Amino acid sequence: MKNKLERFAEMKSFDNVFEPTHSEVWKTNYQYKGKWNKDVFKNSNPIVLEVGCGKGEYTVGLAKQFPNKNFIGIDIKGARIYCGAKEALDNGLGNVAFIRNYAELLQSIFEEGEIAEIWITFPDPQMKKTRKRLTGTRFLKLYSELLSIDGIIHLKSDSNFLYEYTKYVIKENNLKVIVDTDDLYTSGKADEILSIRTFYEQQFLNRGIPIKYHKFMLEGKTEFVEPDVEIELDWYRSYGRVKKE
Repeated sequence: MKNKLERFAEMKSFDNVFEPTHSEVWKTNYQYKGKWNKDVFKNSNPIVLEVGCGKGEYTVGLAKQFPNKNFIGIDIKGARIYCGAKEALDNGLGNVAFIRNYAELLQSIFEEGEIAEIWITFPDPQMKKTRKRLTGTRFLKLYSELLSIDGIIHLKSDSNFLYEYTKYVIKENNLKVIVDTDDLYTSGKADEILSIRTFYEQQFLNRGIPIKYHKFMLEGKTEFVEPDVEIELDWYRSYGRVKKE
């Protein structure tokens, strides 16, 4: 098993990994903004973005199923991205790319309307930090600037806290719901796409924790209201993901 430094060094040679420097994305436009299809994928296919992609299980898994779409995963953890990027290269997947950077800088990386779908798979629910929740109003506003008018957002999570919070956000802002289930694998909705399992998902399933799923649309909405609610915290979170990592 390669250590982190070896992975980082090898990843520098991967043509499907992009690591913008601070000066390339901070209050400026990244060189591929608005040009991912033209300059990177060399086609006009829809772009699907996985935010907080981790090891890229969904980015790669979806790319295998949909060769007529382009898939980009973004995460700040380079050692995780390495796994997905290498698998994509080993499988000759030309419709996959990874970006090592912060999700907060998406506006500098993608043009308005450049993204067709957003996947958020097993993020930290950020139970104490509303601004960091990937389905919070701060990020929804950011997504609204990137998504096409008919763009879709998917949330797949173990966290009942994040599931309930997102449900309140959707209701408060009158967003269009396509799918909503608090137990994906007993709902009959776990098709070939939703049955792709991430590293974290399998851990939670092994512990008997049901998987939640939201699929919804912003439909061009650009302003969002934060719900004023109290939600019960996840009982297992204090000794969950962080300890296992």
